[in-house]
Amino acid sequence: MDELDSALVRMLQEDGRRTNRDMAQELGIAPSTCLERIRSLRRSGVLTGFHAEADLAAIGRGLQAVIAVRVRPPTRAVIEAFQTFLEGMPEVISIFVLTGNDDFLVHVAVRDTDHLHAVVLEKLAKRPELADVRTSVVYGHMRKKVIGPA
Repeated sequence: MDELDSALVRMLQEDGRRTNRDMAQELGIAPSTCLERIRSLRRSGVLTGFHAEADLAAIGRGLQAVIAVRVRPPTRAVIEAFQTFLEGMPEVISIFVLTGNDDFLVHVAVRDTDHLHAVVLEKLAKRPELADVRTSVVYGHMRKKVIGPA
């Protein structure tokens, strides 16, 4: 990636709805050059997709929590099966597979504390491979919109 590619990635992370013409004009390049660079970034896997962000509270999921989970036995099959289970849960926003004391950190967004309680007790705790679970309510969440190359 060169400076032009980095600039395009940054611009699209800031606003994925920017037009090709607008970005080309800001960067001082031809629209055809801009379009080809973006296509190349998609083909190479640098740009993996475009999405809209929703306000979680506005869609009825204003309470977030991070759930630390340990499974037993810690085998590849058990971890992969549990991850597949988590991916199917509508409350789950993201899943981190870890080393160390915990096997997973699961970020969830739910309606309220009753809904969170039900997720932990009625979904997670019923899993036979679950060895330990700890839940932390999230007071605030910040996510960088623009992440540059290393």
